[in-house]
Amino acid sequence: MIWTRVDYDKPGKQNGWLQLPHSVTRSAYGNISIPITVIKNGEGPTAFLMAGNHGDEYEGQVALCKLIRSIEPDQIQGRIIIMPAANLPAAMAGVRVSPIDQGNLNRSFPGDPNGTVTYALAHYIDTVLYPMADVHHDLHSGGSSLQYLPFASMRLSQDEALNQRSVSALKAFGAPIGLVWAYSPDKRLSSVAAVNRNLVALGGEFGGGGAVTTRGVEIVERGLQNLLAHVGITDGKQAHGDFAGPTRLMEIKSVDYYVYAPEAGLFEPATQLGDMVRAGQLCGHVHFVDNPGRMPEPCYFEGDGMVICKRHFGRVERGDCVVHLATDV
Repeated sequence: MIWTRVDYDKPGKQNGWLQLPHSVTRSAYGNISIPITVIKNGEGPTAFLMAGNHGDEYEGQVALCKLIRSIEPDQIQGRIIIMPAANLPAAMAGVRVSPIDQGNLNRSFPGDPNGTVTYALAHYIDTVLYPMADVHHDLHSGGSSLQYLPFASMRLSQDEALNQRSVSALKAFGAPIGLVWAYSPDKRLSSVAAVNRNLVALGGEFGGGGAVTTRGVEIVERGLQNLLAHVGITDGKQAHGDFAGPTRLMEIKSVDYYVYAPEAGLFEPATQLGDMVRAGQLCGHVHFVDNPGRMPEPCYFEGDGMVICKRHFGRVERGDCVVHLATDV
């Protein structure tokens, strides 16, 4: 259903929209206009850069808007496709999922062309944009509910040659932490779909708590310039900022890296981001303010590692992730 007046093969810079038909009372023949930019000069590789997969994750959205305004066709060799607010309804509302269909774009791949708006968008990304690309970066952060130590990431595939190219790109991006997802809690992710298309596909979490972090934006800006130079689209002269490096490679290997709330209540963490913990160590307590005489319910770490992510909100429901770990590769 999605159409666009953008010509992906036309030289120059085009700022346009993907038009996703959406008929409602106020607009019978209306469209959701999702911004997309294509910058092309000559022959060369294609980088597809995306943010706003979740609407309340902002560092990537800011960095891609700045890149769109700053980079010109004569600075590149090849093509850059940029979607700074992929799930536009969610981005405009500042929420994780689309307010139109409650769709989580990053749980909708490979999508459905005849599905709701979020599934139709996932299908377009998977079947039209991914096949054009050589490298993909889907920029995330913790959103409203999580806080992260900033990291770039890649996801392991069954193709060892692709894994090696992805690790090389991850190191070139140059985030302080490079995370390898050896375990995936869900198979409906954009990164899984991109890997299935044989793409060098990076991701990452660059902030959280529903805020725009200066450090996160700087890491993304510098990293994107490094990535574009790494794949040969730019000459690297546009890179800025300093990172002492090298990237610390870490991984997530199993469900034991995650801690979940055992009961609904108010979670009091016992650790902070960056802490090193051991299996059996206290992660925190869930308190019951509606029944203050009840003893709090503890939860414990299932493995060793570093706290790379923690919940931002105090209130929890049973099954909410409150912390997850990473370990050195």
